[in-house]
Amino acid sequence: MDTSTGHEIAEALGVLLKRSTRSTLYRTLTSGLGEAVDELTYPVLSGLARSGPRSAADLAPEVGLDRSGVTRRASQLEAAGLLRREPDPHDRRATLLALTEEGERTVDTLRRRLSEHIEAGLASWEPGEAATFARQLRRFVTDGPFTP
Repeated sequence: MDTSTGHEIAEALGVLLKRSTRSTLYRTLTSGLGEAVDELTYPVLSGLARSGPRSAADLAPEVGLDRSGVTRRASQLEAAGLLRREPDPHDRRATLLALTEEGERTVDTLRRRLSEHIEAGLASWEPGEAATFARQLRRFVTDGPFTP
């Protein structure tokens, strides 16, 4: 692979990872799901869905926020009944954030919307191209340069 391929991939990733790109996507996905679910709380919901119960401190680097940012968003989600705080069984002083059943249903809705959004964006692709892209992207994520 030549360096122009690496440069092209880097530029595409730059667009995907821009805060404005993510905010626009999150606003689209969270539209109509209630005041507590928005582009600011989406990363907390999504992060907890991926990782399971976590402390705010542990979740923060996972979702690109600091601990206080996670705590503020968690309070908003807790007030809406989408998240609960529970004692950490390994540290009596710590509290874990966990999705409630309603929170899990909301995440399911968000994931369905994301999938539909992606599929709509791929609708004009040739048959098989999207499936090939999905396989290659999965390989890039699991075996590529960002794999620990």
